[in-house]
Amino acid sequence: MLVLGGASTIGTAGHHSATHGSPGAAGARDPYFPTLGNGGYDVRHYTLTLDYDPRSHRLTGTAEITARAAQDLSAFNLDLHGMAVRSAAVDGTPAVHTRTGDELTLRPARDVRRGDVFRAVVRYDGAPGGLTDSEGTREGWLRTEDGAIALGQPQGSMTWFPGNHHPSDKATYDITVTVPDGLAAVSNGDLRSQRPTADGEGTTFAWHSAQPMATYLATVGVGAYVITRSRPGAAGIPVYSAADRTVAGRVRALLDRVPELTDWSVSKFGPYPFSSTGVIVEREGDADYALETQSRSVFAEDSFDAATLVHELAHQWYGDSVTPRTWRDVWLSEGFATYAEWLYLEEFEDTPVRASFEDAFDSDDNWAFPPADQPGAGQLLGDPVYERGAMTLQKVREAVGDTVFFSVLRGWAETHRHGNASTHDFTTYVERMSGKDLDALWDVWLYGDGRPSRH
Repeated sequence: MLVLGGASTIGTAGHHSATHGSPGAAGARDPYFPTLGNGGYDVRHYTLTLDYDPRSHRLTGTAEITARAAQDLSAFNLDLHGMAVRSAAVDGTPAVHTRTGDELTLRPARDVRRGDVFRAVVRYDGAPGGLTDSEGTREGWLRTEDGAIALGQPQGSMTWFPGNHHPSDKATYDITVTVPDGLAAVSNGDLRSQRPTADGEGTTFAWHSAQPMATYLATVGVGAYVITRSRPGAAGIPVYSAADRTVAGRVRALLDRVPELTDWSVSKFGPYPFSSTGVIVEREGDADYALETQSRSVFAEDSFDAATLVHELAHQWYGDSVTPRTWRDVWLSEGFATYAEWLYLEEFEDTPVRASFEDAFDSDDNWAFPPADQPGAGQLLGDPVYERGAMTLQKVREAVGDTVFFSVLRGWAETHRHGNASTHDFTTYVERMSGKDLDALWDVWLYGDGRPSRH
């Protein structure tokens, strides 16, 4: 978990002559991805400097990782898939680096003491690849007709930068990308600068994310985009969107609704947690799904509709700001976002939330497994995580009443703003806010194996 605030110093590790450290763990012990992430340190900031040419599909990168040691470290790991590591250093001194599969191990010249803030710099290059996850969908650095789009859920972010790729370790980011002239590079957060390269053959885009972000929510889109800077809505959130030039005209009407639907989300879920909003819309087939990449969700044209836009906007509160502690807790992202769709359908398309609940209840697919206890990584994002997760929220609403329920929606997002939370955290929070013992509800709707009574 990211440690925020307080003074810090860089480079203190090299001043210790004794060597008492041990290697950090080569995994965060996630129940479904035990080797994903790493132990022994907490990342505070990523500075990623990238140069990408779609014609050669070559990415050259420098990752500067500022982290705080959680133990005395003689070595530590970073997750990186593919790519060739050219050099590594810790606090300005070359570090020995070795590779085993997706594990990149750095051994500093001197141990890093517990509590010290240190800086690791990794220089790397190659042809970034994609991964096919356990559900058969593509993730990672995905080539498009005119560039690329990076999608990281749950493991794909390690295809384009080394890091601690588990949702429990959030950090702030600076992502700077140089691309050939005529193309744009779009990322998370705020565009700090856009300038031509010295040779006049490219453009460098510098993006800054001041709020903590899990690695799977980081994105880079490279392409010949039509850029839209919409007037902020009532909430005053700046809007920056990018659409592939071949689809921009067809999606214009919905792009224009981003400020309105952001405002609507604020009215339901509380203050917007980030400094900007917007979307990236690619061509059909460039991505297999929409993804709630932080502050700037990614869609393929065929997934860009109003209900899905509301779903991904809701993730900015539930998933991006309040991030699952482990991947087992992902229903806290998807159940909330699906319930946001139900609220939208009720207000804008005259479909009562209870009708959406009934439709979900009648689908056999939603009873394949409990949403808070998926059988394995292959079912990580199965139907029950979405719709049975949303059904659970509706049952909570019926149990505690509308006043408490909508206070829970806003209070949960505020209480864990920019942090991580688990299913246990949520159930405890609801019972404290409502003053009710809801063990029977959790047993049936979150953990039960069979279809319960409709009422």
